[in-house]
Amino acid sequence: MRTELIQASQLLQKNTPEATEQAIGLLQNTVFSFSMKVCGHRQDAEDTTQEVLFRSLKHLGKLEDPKALAAWLYTVTRNRCHRMRRSHPEQKVKQLSLDELIPDEEELKRLLHQESHPERAAIHAEQHQLLHQAVLRLPTPLRLVLVLHDMEELTSEEIATILGLQTGTVRVRLHRARLAVRQEMPRLLKGLPERTATEKTTSRPRECRELFANLSEYLDARVEPGTCEQMRTHIEKCPACIAFLKDLRAAIDRCRSLSVSCDATVAERMRSLMTQEYLRLTERTPEPEPPPH
Repeated sequence: MRTELIQASQLLQKNTPEATEQAIGLLQNTVFSFSMKVCGHRQDAEDTTQEVLFRSLKHLGKLEDPKALAAWLYTVTRNRCHRMRRSHPEQKVKQLSLDELIPDEEELKRLLHQESHPERAAIHAEQHQLLHQAVLRLPTPLRLVLVLHDMEELTSEEIATILGLQTGTVRVRLHRARLAVRQEMPRLLKGLPERTATEKTTSRPRECRELFANLSEYLDARVEPGTCEQMRTHIEKCPACIAFLKDLRAAIDRCRSLSVSCDATVAERMRSLMTQEYLRLTERTPEPEPPPH
């Protein structure tokens, strides 16, 4: 969970106008960032933030547990973003199969060659813009899980509750989303068209294919010790798997570092209005300053 939500929850319990304004600022940053990562339209994200915060004001004082606060905010924001997407028709949703996302021989050879290639530094330098584009290209169900897990720092169990899914479904979608972002970023850097399933020629050994299908479980330490040891043993003796694992880990790290901020002027105006409304709803109007002597 984002530390901003924990801080906001603590500030709201202080019950002072100053703490309230700080808390609403933190909540505003969280809702806007999530909205931008999911919908990609700045105006829609600003409208969503204003509506979500306005609807949440009367509930904030009752949500003392940061987890309850997070569940409320992300659920309301996700529903609002869904309504906004219906007014912006998307392209036909792609069904990303695991075979499309597993690297073929050509790609693995390129990964092995690029271990210390300057192109990797170029990808890192442009990671913010490329990553946001890559995330927005994901089918919405995968995008939501990726953003909530790797960017908003929620657990798979918390995401399952917010999205009404089984935890296993969340884990499957998360892994496919990570694989898709890892695959898409270098293509965006080179300006290449999206690759179709018919172009893939995956012929890795069964052990490698099973490993690729479970790498998120391995990286997130969600596999049994015995299975984990078997995977580690295979990875250590397979250069292609080592290179792929490093590349996937780098993609996940980039996702976790993505930051999107609201325009400072818009943010200040929104924070001021929301603070005044919250104080009005809770009948904690700040005392007027004494007139100058």
